[in-house]
Amino acid sequence: QLSLLHGMSPVSPVGFVHLGSYVAKLGDITEGYRYVTLARSLMDRVGSRESAGEVISIGTQVRAYIEPLQATLEYHNEGYAASMASGDIVQAAFNTVLICSSSLSAGVNLQIMREKS
Repeated sequence: QLSLLHGMSPVSPVGFVHLGSYVAKLGDITEGYRYVTLARSLMDRVGSRESAGEVISIGTQVRAYIEPLQATLEYHNEGYAASMASGDIVQAAFNTVLICSSSLSAGVNLQIMREKS
């Protein structure tokens, strides 16, 4: 409500991505996906990349229910890079864990995964 009343701030994407994740967990994945997409769009518009790793990592977990799982691998790589650029090592580590788990679920060759690590 604050973003709607006072305009978007650099942390608005974080709020929208968490709302989207929560809505999806309640069972409305399509509506949750809409909030995640909004968060991703706002992240680019408000110009703050400090929370990009968090927005990408949380949002990609919802996107994985709509988009092909293989597509999420690139999102997590982007989230890792954004997290490292902003100095957020917690989100960088979270994106790394999600890259590994998503790669296994997507059927990526284990030898290829080993070579990348």
